[in-house]
Amino acid sequence: MPDPSAAKSLSQILEDLAASEEPRISVAQMVERFGGRALGGLLLVFGLACTLPLPPGGTTIFGFPLLLLAPQLVIGARRPWLPSKVRQGSIATSDLRTGLPRILPWIRRVESVSRPRLSFLFGGVGERLIGVVCFILAVVLILPIPLGNILPAAAVSVLSLALVQRDGLLALFGYALTATSVGVLVLAAGLLTRGFHEVLGFFASA
Repeated sequence: MPDPSAAKSLSQILEDLAASEEPRISVAQMVERFGGRALGGLLLVFGLACTLPLPPGGTTIFGFPLLLLAPQLVIGARRPWLPSKVRQGSIATSDLRTGLPRILPWIRRVESVSRPRLSFLFGGVGERLIGVVCFILAVVLILPIPLGNILPAAAVSVLSLALVQRDGLLALFGYALTATSVGVLVLAAGLLTRGFHEVLGFFASA
């Protein structure tokens, strides 16, 4: 049986979700709407959620499903598996209507120029590598690092969109964002460590 969602772009599916008359959209409903692209689609949704300005602990909440989804790419899963508690979790439709207008224009622009290319990046090894990278980034996202969510979440979003679009050029951009986010985090950790040692040295010499 053909997948009815396959005829729609990812941005159209997200727009349909925001236009729903239901007060809340569950994760299970998202899986159904995304169809055969549910794994990449959910990675994109939770990755994008982590790029938004969230209250403390917000990226931990949205990053947790990424910890469950990314390893499924590593084992070659075609459909996402999530615990029933996560599948029953939901997002207010009003929040989608508020957040998606900021994101959908970007997704549409990418879709307009994106096409399947560099297909070797999405073979068995390629998809598993995306899964490993997204898992590592998800670990970073659930850590309480002030302002440490933007680059890792953007990298997850780009890699998941590349996976859906089968666009290797987009995947390379996602890897570049990953390298940049790792570099920034390492630099920040180094500066914090140096500052900590200087403070300790100040009190030791006082």
